[in-house]
Amino acid sequence: MDYDINFDDLANKLFCTFTAEEKLDSTIDTIKEQYQILFNKIFVLYIESTNEYVCTYNVDSFNMADTILENTILLHRKKESNTLYTINALNDLIRVLNEGKLDKNFRVNWQEYRNCILLTTSGELKKLDTKVHEIINF
Repeated sequence: MDYDINFDDLANKLFCTFTAEEKLDSTIDTIKEQYQILFNKIFVLYIESTNEYVCTYNVDSFNMADTILENTILLHRKKESNTLYTINALNDLIRVLNEGKLDKNFRVNWQEYRNCILLTTSGELKKLDTKVHEIINF
């Protein structure tokens, strides 16, 4: 059986670095120095509930440094709803919506999670609403 595998997609990782407003500029500079950013874009989002900023950016994992920046996590994205999520958070969300059962075929209504980040923190599912603060092209 033939499979179409896009090796560029396999190498493309979406990173999310959390930072405070007073560290935003230096965080962006560090990201640019540390990584080869794909598409030459960094999306800066604001999370009002925690009063912090997140920088999201795509990195070619085949050409990245051995270290990940502090306060950085790997995320996945649903483009149609602009939802960012970790796999653990997605699994927790499915359990919440599906009577405690993890079913890999369960369909999430992504529009209900539009413009947010879904994380698991201390064993608890968190939904952090986001607003675009700035898109940096370089």
